[in-house]
Amino acid sequence: MLQNPSTKYRPFAPVRLTDRTWPDAVISKPPVWCSVDLRDGNQALIEPMDIERKVRMFEQLVKIGFKEIEVGFPSASQIEFDFMRKLIEENRIPDDVTVQVLTQAREHLVRRTFEALEGVPRAIVHLYNATAPVMRRVVLNMSEDEIVELATTNAQMFSDIAATYPQTQWTFQYSPEMYSDTELEFSKRVIDAVTAVWQPTPENKCIINLPTTVEHSTPNVFADMVEWTHRNIERRDSIVLCVHPHNDRGTGTATAELALMAGADRLEGCLFGNGERTGNLDVVNVALNMYIQGVNPGLDFSDIDGIRATVEYCNQLPVHPRHPYVGELVYTSFSGSHQDAIKKAFSAHKEGDIWDMPYLPIDPKDLGRSYEAVIRVNSQSGKGGISYLLESEYGLQLPRRLQIEFSQVVQREMDASGKELAAADLWELFQREYGVNTVKAPHYRLSEADGVVSMTAEIEVEGEKYFLDGEGTGPIDAFVQALSQEIGRNVRVLNYAEHAIGEGANAKAIAYVELRVDESQVCYGVGVDANIVSASLRAIISGLQRVPAAQEAVAA
Repeated sequence: MLQNPSTKYRPFAPVRLTDRTWPDAVISKPPVWCSVDLRDGNQALIEPMDIERKVRMFEQLVKIGFKEIEVGFPSASQIEFDFMRKLIEENRIPDDVTVQVLTQAREHLVRRTFEALEGVPRAIVHLYNATAPVMRRVVLNMSEDEIVELATTNAQMFSDIAATYPQTQWTFQYSPEMYSDTELEFSKRVIDAVTAVWQPTPENKCIINLPTTVEHSTPNVFADMVEWTHRNIERRDSIVLCVHPHNDRGTGTATAELALMAGADRLEGCLFGNGERTGNLDVVNVALNMYIQGVNPGLDFSDIDGIRATVEYCNQLPVHPRHPYVGELVYTSFSGSHQDAIKKAFSAHKEGDIWDMPYLPIDPKDLGRSYEAVIRVNSQSGKGGISYLLESEYGLQLPRRLQIEFSQVVQREMDASGKELAAADLWELFQREYGVNTVKAPHYRLSEADGVVSMTAEIEVEGEKYFLDGEGTGPIDAFVQALSQEIGRNVRVLNYAEHAIGEGANAKAIAYVELRVDESQVCYGVGVDANIVSASLRAIISGLQRVPAAQEAVAA
């Protein structure tokens, strides 16, 4: 690193907005939310989503409550075009949801985009072109006048082509790409020129999107930029002012919140902040920040673990265990003093009280998590030593929540016996608790067609045989769906992990499955088998037998 970085980097110039009003503003209502998971998020993936993953993500976004969803860049590739057509032709777009698509300011791309949207009831078509000095000078080799001409020519093309599809209710959106690096006066000039072409009205507004394409300034400077634009652009009463923050400085959430205080009406972002480089705005973070200030965000994250599982599946990327609100460890306190404060506060808390809990800014139950997980994490000690002995002696790599769960089993055993347990004792207790040697592998058959896995299986529980028949996205999903139907209970897999134990001919797979039964009971099951699918199914049966109410249902 340079001793004097000012020789290479220049500070971002502040906006001379001496009468700014945003510092005294309070966010009292949610913005218009637009998910860009299927476009901006998707293009940043190591492996972009296939059609099946795209459909699954779209359905998840609809379930959460997004009313505007940017579904792709139809002119960019055939899969993007085909996905748009699938949504339209299969009537997958709910009546209260508007899809959005993006296109560069190039004629053939614009025309291809409208072709993809033929027959859609309503849509937002999003046009962009670069406006920043470095793009004008180095990349495009265009003057300011030429940039304005490019934007307005394509804005007119939008209007002309849209008129040939009168059955669709169109909303136009324009982004001066790299707004965050563009002179405010020039941004205003381009925006005003585009809206002069579109002639929006208070009844039929257009969207002007202000992206922090690359985050260079502190959030307060960007808020000044937004407030200046909010005050100075023409036809403001006919414009939905939107921001699209990125997270290069790690301040995307603050940038979004201050932008709302500065006059923005709408936010674009992704679930858990997926996106190019350091990611897009994390809309979950902003929404739940509002929630803990008493503002209903209009988005439903009451099953945040299920949402995380969908996002991890579709993106093929993990969510960090310390990620705000959703991470595996975010409600965990390892400090003894924190543990003591939480336990005392829980004892004093009464149903209906305002949430005022030390170290827990949100009630985990509001997001589908239980107090049990928090208490178990924070009331136990020695779980690190237990997991270390099982890993070093027997090769077990227990997931953290399984470490916590099993540590309670160990603690009860130690309290009863008063003796120290060696590694062999722990392994024997582990096998007995999770039925490693007693749960029998089910007999099953699998088939797959059009991305759907079908399974028939025969299982044995406590000496009784059961016959299952189900479908799902994979063997585990199909097995769980069939099992839920057979026993009449809602069985869901919250977390799954597996690895090999042993070496050579003696190597086996061990699977760890965290189950939730009837939305109220959560526990782990463990299965060991030479076959990974069989190990996984054994683990599900193991977990089911460990849930008392579920066990009674199976026995009945």
